[in-house]
Amino acid sequence: MTTCDVVVVLITFPDDGDVASFAASLVDERLAACVTVSPAVESVYRWNGAVERARERQLIVKTTQARVPSLQRRVQELHPYETPEFLCLPVSGGDERYLAWVQHMAASVPPAPAVVGPLPEAPPRG
Repeated sequence: MTTCDVVVVLITFPDDGDVASFAASLVDERLAACVTVSPAVESVYRWNGAVERARERQLIVKTTQARVPSLQRRVQELHPYETPEFLCLPVSGGDERYLAWVQHMAASVPPAPAVVGPLPEAPPRG
């Protein structure tokens, strides 16, 4: 495994919101290669001096470091929260084929494939 440009971004979204459209927008706009949407979870946090509880969905966004600024701007435009969770975590390595797929799918303009033959539209399955 090698150091790479791929990052994982964590975003929470209200359970009663249109998370499917939100996630699809990020992928359709090539800001993310993939958005994994978890089942509902309960978050406990302090907001405006009070301890709050909320049913939320945890989104795990796979993208590249270069797309993070545009992704963050778009999340702020689309997200219903005043201050949405946006945590960017570095990826230190992984399957080279998957990392190449993320980089290709999250490119603002898709680059020509660096491998012989086209890159798959879906991540490699094992």
